[in-house]
Amino acid sequence: MLTDVENSMKILKREGIILYPTDTIWGLGCDATNEKSVNKIYKIKKRKDARSLLILVNSLQTIKLYVDYPPDISSELMERAESPLTIIYPGAKNLALNLIDNDGSIGIRITKDEFCSALISRFGKPIVSTSANISDKPYPGNFSEIDEAIKRSVDYIVNWRQDEFLLSKPSKIIKLELNGDFKIIRE
Repeated sequence: MLTDVENSMKILKREGIILYPTDTIWGLGCDATNEKSVNKIYKIKKRKDARSLLILVNSLQTIKLYVDYPPDISSELMERAESPLTIIYPGAKNLALNLIDNDGSIGIRITKDEFCSALISRFGKPIVSTSANISDKPYPGNFSEIDEAIKRSVDYIVNWRQDEFLLSKPSKIIKLELNGDFKIIRE
């Protein structure tokens, strides 16, 4: 795993794209603070950048670096979550502008995955996480189901956990408002 972490970090620093396992499904990742890298992911997915992507961080404290005023309820929601949870926060900051939604929000998930957490710690920045598929096509349930065109388009494919079946289900998504109100976007 450590070799994959080091190789992935080198690619991310060079504005590259990685294909990697997450706590949910296999994903495409890049430096969440680099617009050029984010554009590469949109191109690979054939996705218009009007729809934002989510980022992975490895701690609750890190969220404050990328969101102006995280509502207090967010920590409670994260602690109570029994499965991976992405929270859409208002007031995104310090991220690639083409990553942030038109309303100024950003989806953030605190990863509990060993590889992702180690990579984020070593890289020192959040990484983009989006399903390893072409937009509007089904997401792959495991590594063997990832389209060969996706595999050819990335700069590095993580070897860690290629033979495992992941959770194979996207995270739950909740959207928070500044006043603490929230709505469930995806169960």
